[in-house]
Amino acid sequence: MRQMEQDVSSSLDGSSSSSSSSSSPSLHRSLSPPHRHHVLRRTAATAAATSPKRRPSCLQSSSSDESASSSSSSSSTIDCLVVGGGISGATLAHNLFYGDDDGNGGGLDVLLTESRSYLGGNVQSTLHADADGSFLFENGPNSFATQPSVVRISHQLNIQDQLVFADESLPPWVNHHGKLHPLPKGKGGKGARGQLELLFGSNGILKFGLTGDLLSWPGKIRAAVGALAGHAPPPADGTEETIRDWVTRILGEEVFARIIDPFVSGVYAGDPSTLSMKAALPKIARIEEYSYDIEWNKFGAIFYGGLARQVELTKERKADPPKPEWVEFEYGNPGSYKNGLSTLPKAIEKELGDRVKLEWTLTRVSRIDPSRPSLGYLASFSTPTGPQTVRAKSVVSTLPAHAADSVFEPVLPASPALFSRVRDAVNRRGIYYPPVAAVTLAYPRSSFRDVDLPNDFGKLSSLPGFGLLHPRSEGIRTLGTLWSSSLFPGRCPDDYHILLNYIGGSRDPAIGTMKEEDIVRAVDEDLRKVLLKRDAKEPKVLGVKVWPTAIPQYELGHLEIMTELEEMEKTAEGLWICGNYRSGVAFPDCVTFGYEQAKVVREFLETRTKV
Repeated sequence: MRQMEQDVSSSLDGSSSSSSSSSSPSLHRSLSPPHRHHVLRRTAATAAATSPKRRPSCLQSSSSDESASSSSSSSSTIDCLVVGGGISGATLAHNLFYGDDDGNGGGLDVLLTESRSYLGGNVQSTLHADADGSFLFENGPNSFATQPSVVRISHQLNIQDQLVFADESLPPWVNHHGKLHPLPKGKGGKGARGQLELLFGSNGILKFGLTGDLLSWPGKIRAAVGALAGHAPPPADGTEETIRDWVTRILGEEVFARIIDPFVSGVYAGDPSTLSMKAALPKIARIEEYSYDIEWNKFGAIFYGGLARQVELTKERKADPPKPEWVEFEYGNPGSYKNGLSTLPKAIEKELGDRVKLEWTLTRVSRIDPSRPSLGYLASFSTPTGPQTVRAKSVVSTLPAHAADSVFEPVLPASPALFSRVRDAVNRRGIYYPPVAAVTLAYPRSSFRDVDLPNDFGKLSSLPGFGLLHPRSEGIRTLGTLWSSSLFPGRCPDDYHILLNYIGGSRDPAIGTMKEEDIVRAVDEDLRKVLLKRDAKEPKVLGVKVWPTAIPQYELGHLEIMTELEEMEKTAEGLWICGNYRSGVAFPDCVTFGYEQAKVVREFLETRTKV
């Protein structure tokens, strides 16, 4: 259960657009942690190139690619061009500039471009002040599942004193039949103590199974059989399973409908009947492989595979512990910064200075000289001051898939067809990004129902938890509600609560065309069914942000597209087509990508220099 919670719920919050035009708030993350980083062509870390830190000297105004190519000298070619200033692109640019953990191997001549007027993609922290006080809220992801990559970069940027962490003991809640049910959670204990709390504590797995009423007894028995005794094997013909296929095969329909479906709605705003299990939730899917690797576990009982993975993960963390100078943290604990998640991209923008170019939209990437690939690439941009071109030894794109199809056609001729491929199994063309609205409302504490919550969590009116998810069967349109001011106290006046609500997604695309006042009304009506008194005052509307192309959907056939893209990249050395549709949608996935991909780029540049 803990592994499931970490891999699923943390994506709920974390991701940001890595592109100049995409958006992916990757819903709720207050509900725990994810970890998926497919680092592109990952290799062992090597000594990095040591070019001195300098101002970018590669920019050229140009009316055509040809004129720029003929007039630029080789000395004006930068080391790396990073396209897209979301969290992925911004953290990559930082790591190329800064170097490794000790600041070695940095100083690369890097340029970061972004088509918006700010860095951070969907990370938008906003401070609202009125007669009632100040309210700090997010228009995209609400927090991150703390991982070493986030703490590392915060230390490097001298913002680790701004880090804030939530109370680990507060659980995520699920709405079922008008009642709130806490999912199993420890009390914040560390090591073996934490595991015992998760199993036997007042809100542990044992109590959830014996006295909790989110699942019926037939549902509990079915789940227990799959977890402890065994389950049907995966399809013998290798058929790709959806999340729904996988979960119902192993744990049963009830666990899927009441627990997994609402979490998946939070992570991807997606449909688990079309999302690929191995693509969307690879770490959970691999637990089944761990289960069958245990010789005596003939029927693949998944609980034992989860234990095996937990033991392995503990060893990995001991082998590569956090640096002693970093702030103390707990893996997977929800975190943010005192002034919101925008603290990170703002610090990177300050660090990089004029190496950041805002409102630059990439229009074309070609070879500087097709007959001499080693010369690198020529990138053309539309900018507020007119066309610009950049010469670069290497290029990393973090554009969303729908913005990258034709841009790279001169160097990757098959890319438009790949990014617009029709997949009949899910009735999609290309990679789908459904619309999602982030609606932030504030209510007086007196507006919330005065009822007792189970497992000694006290009154509902105190909102003791991360947030609330809704199974689709409950007739609630809102996907989930984060209790933002409970996660991070001090973000609003003491007599208020801030609720960040996500609504829309692949099963409710109409949100993308609704008026803001209608979206607010729909969310408010849902809240009055579950959290609020019927006569509660109208909400204070802090923010309504509709992301028209929000979270990339890792649907059936996604891995095949990614495999072909990786093969395609091999024909264009020094060019990487990345993004959260490839390396994970959660905030820490994006930060980890920036750290790991920088190693790949530095090694390429070092090898190129030697040649």
